[in-house]
Amino acid sequence: QVQLVESGGGLVQAGGSLRLSCVASGSIFKINGMRWYRQVPGKQREFVAYISSGASGSARNYAESVKGRFTISRDDAKNAVYLQMSSLKPEDTAVYYCNADIASTVGPSEYRALWGQGTLVTVSV
Repeated sequence: QVQLVESGGGLVQAGGSLRLSCVASGSIFKINGMRWYRQVPGKQREFVAYISSGASGSARNYAESVKGRFTISRDDAKNAVYLQMSSLKPEDTAVYYCNADIASTVGPSEYRALWGQGTLVTVSV
């Protein structure tokens, strides 16, 4: 059983910063790409950021709305992905979810896209 757990959400004033963390645990064989998404109640979940596996040189890409403000990184030794958010705006308020392509030790040749439970970020004016 593999799971993802996010942390680091909270309430912050506009212009402030937060760092989200997501740690994978369980019978992990390998983690490929890792992503952050966000969702506002009543709206579709939207892509925020992506980072490839270290073997691919850790390519990154971002949604246009967060480019220059958010930075995604990963620590493969900790099975973790992070999202450093700066210059936060009220429109960044959402539940943030991490997503990762993970192969478990039970089926090391098969990658499954797993989701965390989400962490709430609220940006006040």
